[in-house]
Amino acid sequence: MRRAAHGLIAALALALAACGGSKDEEPVTDVPPSRAEAARFLTQATFGPTPTEIDRVMALGYRGWIEDQFARPAGSHRAFWEVQDAAVKAANPTNTSATVGADGIYNSFWRHALTADDQLRQRTAFALSQIFVISLQDGGVGDQPRAVAHYMDMLGEQGFGNYRSLLESVSLHPMMGTYLTSIRNRKADPRTGRVPDENYAREVMQLFSIGLQQLNADGSVKQSGGVPLETYGPNDIAGLARVFTGWSWACADLSNTCFGNGSLNGVTDPERWTKPMVGYPQFHATEEKSFLGTTIAAQGTADPNASLKAALDALHAHPNVGPFIGKQLIQRTVTSNPSPAYVQAVAAAFDNNGAGVRGDMKAVIRAVLLHPEARATSDRAGKVREPILRLSALLRAFGYASDSGNFRIGNTDNAGGSLGQTAMRSPTVFNFYRPGYVAPGSRAAAAGPVAPEMALAHETSAAGYVNYIRDGINSGFGASATVTVNGAQVSRRDLQPAFTAEIALADKPADLVQQVADKLMPGGMPDLLKTEIVNAVGAIAIPALNSTGSNQNQIDTAKRTRVNAAVFLTMVSPEFQVQK
Repeated sequence: MRRAAHGLIAALALALAACGGSKDEEPVTDVPPSRAEAARFLTQATFGPTPTEIDRVMALGYRGWIEDQFARPAGSHRAFWEVQDAAVKAANPTNTSATVGADGIYNSFWRHALTADDQLRQRTAFALSQIFVISLQDGGVGDQPRAVAHYMDMLGEQGFGNYRSLLESVSLHPMMGTYLTSIRNRKADPRTGRVPDENYAREVMQLFSIGLQQLNADGSVKQSGGVPLETYGPNDIAGLARVFTGWSWACADLSNTCFGNGSLNGVTDPERWTKPMVGYPQFHATEEKSFLGTTIAAQGTADPNASLKAALDALHAHPNVGPFIGKQLIQRTVTSNPSPAYVQAVAAAFDNNGAGVRGDMKAVIRAVLLHPEARATSDRAGKVREPILRLSALLRAFGYASDSGNFRIGNTDNAGGSLGQTAMRSPTVFNFYRPGYVAPGSRAAAAGPVAPEMALAHETSAAGYVNYIRDGINSGFGASATVTVNGAQVSRRDLQPAFTAEIALADKPADLVQQVADKLMPGGMPDLLKTEIVNAVGAIAIPALNSTGSNQNQIDTAKRTRVNAAVFLTMVSPEFQVQK
């Protein structure tokens, strides 16, 4: 156990040294040269490769697979949440407050991550959820899990659309309005000294569109006299904040009561949490709104829709958006330290999809996944795997199935006992980690490369991950329940693996470890690591079958123990921690 924990810490240190930009390589042929290369591609584009998906990439090629994914219907988190909630209510007919709550969000995330056919959409939506952050940790957001499910669906739908539409959908979603306090934001009142809430105006620039510093097309920072040029200042925030006044609940009658609580004649629309916010002229600022070199003239009659359109058009047209958003999508899927040429290629796709359209997210996704650098295999390529993606890779690789059908993994915030990360539960609007994070005092801090996911790494999380993975491999993941297995009632965890193929190789340690490596490390397992794991697995004795066959259970247990060891030692190895 202590040695395994040490291995994880070493893994994270190795990742810091290894991650970095790499030179452009030769153009990539569309058909993967091997199943291992197809699996590497799927590690970036999905929640983990599976044999079926590898077959599909080999048949369609990289580009064909992407286009096939674009055409697949979107899975719905909201629909699955509602199914779960209805089941909870049916099971508790006398409890009027019975609900699946936030557990329904966690369950739905894992169900879609592990089983959805629209893997590229789901992986893209997960990346976008770490840019356009809302969090169930916020009380107002946490009270509305159904609306959070709707927000997740919106990211999936708009993630294959246009950035301008995505930005508007995010800006007007009641969950974002709740999280960043733009809903019910009122114009200034000189009598009371009230000024517009500036929270969303600040974050929509800093995090959702242009960032803090002016960028060249390749993502490098523009400077004047050696000093980085800022993108905006206090006056820009104040001007943009006026745009986001007067926005509140969708109502048939834009009355003051509707603005305040979404109620019309004492009746509230249960769908108000999922309908885009609307502009209430009586609460919208009419004075001039200036920001980022754009000026919206003073309005004789308040027109919140015109103000919003002008503001979002200006943000969408800003030259920073392509490199700022594009680089983060590269970081979330391919490599922490893309070369300037890689960033510039993705930014160019954002600027023009080849048909004169700006902000085409499909063009951006193609540019991210099909760039030659995405296939790079150098020591400086890749990224640290965040905990959620480590677990999803394991669960998909070995076909973990849910007894309940609900994928009841639950909240995995606890760094000492699980992953230290739960989807849609970022601790702040700045995500679980920042794009430019480097561990203080590390070799990377001195050398220049960043390793954002390292912000989640510390001694507690290292040991917690090792224990959580060991337990999940041995006993399964998720909540326990009594189920029928081979005609017998047993209590076990909700997600159980399909280790049949591995158990068949248990008496051949080298073959077993190679099988595990092929599934979890398509970039290749180094010979030294493979030898160490083979020796450790081989040291687990499998008894010979006795003359009466009475020790078959002991043999089966020993084989499963070997499989568990092979998978566990791979999962906590330094090399697995880095996505290559």
